[in-house]
Amino acid sequence: MRVLVTGGAGFIGSHLCERLLDMGREVVCLDNMLTGRRANIEHLLGRPGFSFVPHDVAQPLPNDGRIDRIFNLACPASPVHYQRDPVKTVQTNVLGAYNVLEFARRTGARVLQASTSEVYGDPVVHPQVESYWGNVNPIGPRSCYDEGKRVAETLMMDYHVQYGVETRLARIFNTYGPRMAEDDGRVVSNFVLQALRGESLTIYGEGRQTRSFCYVDDLVDGLVRLMSFEGTDAHLPVNLGNPAEFTIRELAEMVTEMIPGSGGLAFRPLPQDDPTQRQPDITRATTVLGWTPAVPLPQGLERTIADFRGRVGVSTARSWGPSRPSGAAAAAAPAAAPGPA
Repeated sequence: MRVLVTGGAGFIGSHLCERLLDMGREVVCLDNMLTGRRANIEHLLGRPGFSFVPHDVAQPLPNDGRIDRIFNLACPASPVHYQRDPVKTVQTNVLGAYNVLEFARRTGARVLQASTSEVYGDPVVHPQVESYWGNVNPIGPRSCYDEGKRVAETLMMDYHVQYGVETRLARIFNTYGPRMAEDDGRVVSNFVLQALRGESLTIYGEGRQTRSFCYVDDLVDGLVRLMSFEGTDAHLPVNLGNPAEFTIRELAEMVTEMIPGSGGLAFRPLPQDDPTQRQPDITRATTVLGWTPAVPLPQGLERTIADFRGRVGVSTARSWGPSRPSGAAAAAAPAAAPGPA
């Protein structure tokens, strides 16, 4: 089977490419390197069955031979990156989805669209279920991403209904792990880097807003399962995320305990339209895909810290102390929480 991964040199995309190669798939990684990094796929370039194609999905896709499956992950996914050029973000989301779907319509490929929990906006339904239509500001600073992804979902549904294209929709919640970009502005990477450098951890608002963090290996497993899912309702959205909910302050305290020597906490004003709560209801994923996340936050953070420490040349991280839960106990522990996306 030959698989195209758009945005394949990004954080999640590179892990997905690696997983697909390990499964024996032939993988075509397509990326314009706007936020993707060659370092993410350097270790894959010499592997049999892997090829890299520099291309922008906002332009029609090149005809690169037979493609059986397409994972469309192409788009900046952090506020820092997608707000840098909001028009380009809209183009990537909307024109990118259109070009991928046109390619799939011609070739018969199945398409999985990487959508986002941002389609729920600042939710008034908690936890978020796939049937919830969301509470999104269409003219706010995040709308280029939020509304762009919502239109991409519309296109996926319309191409499925009108042309019979096989589509899958994954609504991805906060994901973290090795290869996160140092400058993506996300709460996990911000906190880890600030702590490693001995700086204060920046908290927006009072840190009471919540997030749910899914380790990248778990997320990739969910994407692979969703792409393979067969059924009359396979085209409907599926939430993929870890339902363990943490406040941003709880996450900050967890990171400072794992990385001693930081400068404490620094509080800043809450950004406009920053969601106050974010937690997936994964009943559908569990029921139809047999998927549940397996990596608890402390374990995933240890791996993430080790990766960042190697890249920034700091060696102050230590393992979770015995006073904290780990493994299955941590997964069952009361929810803690994240911060701005």
